[in-house]
Amino acid sequence: MGQVLHGCATTTEAVRRAIQNSQESLRTLAKRYGINPKTVAKWKQRTSVCDLPTGPKVPKSTVLSVEEEAIIVAFRQHTCLPLDDCLYALQPTIPHLTRSSLHRCLQRHGISRLPDMPDDTPTKKRFKSYPIGYFHIDIAEVQTAQGRLYLFVAIDRTSKFAYVALQEKANKMVAAQFLRDLIATVPYALHTILTDNGIQFTHRSSDRHAWMHVFDRVCAEHGIEHRLTKVKHPWTNGQVERMNRTLKEATVKRFHYEDHAQLRQHLADFVAAYNFARRLKALRGLTPYEYICKTWTIEPERFKVDPNQLLPGLNSEASNKYGSNLSTASSNCSQ
Repeated sequence: MGQVLHGCATTTEAVRRAIQNSQESLRTLAKRYGINPKTVAKWKQRTSVCDLPTGPKVPKSTVLSVEEEAIIVAFRQHTCLPLDDCLYALQPTIPHLTRSSLHRCLQRHGISRLPDMPDDTPTKKRFKSYPIGYFHIDIAEVQTAQGRLYLFVAIDRTSKFAYVALQEKANKMVAAQFLRDLIATVPYALHTILTDNGIQFTHRSSDRHAWMHVFDRVCAEHGIEHRLTKVKHPWTNGQVERMNRTLKEATVKRFHYEDHAQLRQHLADFVAAYNFARRLKALRGLTPYEYICKTWTIEPERFKVDPNQLLPGLNSEASNKYGSNLSTASSNCSQ
């Protein structure tokens, strides 16, 4: 195996070993090997022929303070989250924290690798890759003190952009209008919709001779392919099912609402924060809105309007044309 020497080294391990075993004077050895007598004296005093480690004797960060390192270590040990999740959670508290500095900090404290956890769950299969514009749609029930509401949820399989609406009824006309609102809100063209076999989205098997379903008619008007999940296979629509659970856990399962208006406002705030501020591991650390803007630079032909014009804030010409800016339209829960 080759020797790894310091960049400024003037001796090899063989020369160092010969110096340590020789009884000759420093001047004689220095002249023989063409080195400084101080170098000969140094190696005669050592018992090893390897270079000493360079750098500080006590490793420490040049970026993080002692208090910030303590925060990082405590957070990692308490949550056992992966590296990227720790980074996203800690950056609001430590703005100058980078992925590399976080990794080096965890390495210094011996917690860069998570302990192996026994896991009996089956391996999850990855979704097939599709271009932006493939939406999963589903309906869920939520309750307030005022009564029951129906939560219509749509999420893009690729960009993870979410669009929700709270309705007092869940019939096919409401579902069709929800789809129209979704098409008007999203700045790019939809090409596929995946729903379950509910009567809001398709006819029953006994209605084979009925007119085209109104939901299918809206899809056909906009050139959208409408796909259905297999009967009694809700996991086929798993992305929107998971989004339903996330929305419920953040709202009705955690808080009590006196009326529908409180739930609508909280839900609108949560979905806006999700679309514009929540960085997702599936998007390599981008938010859904950032991913949409990135896709715009790569595939502008898929878009109806530049998404950069739909930033939260004052309405622009484009945002007026498409209903409003994405921050309010993505959480259209007031209907």
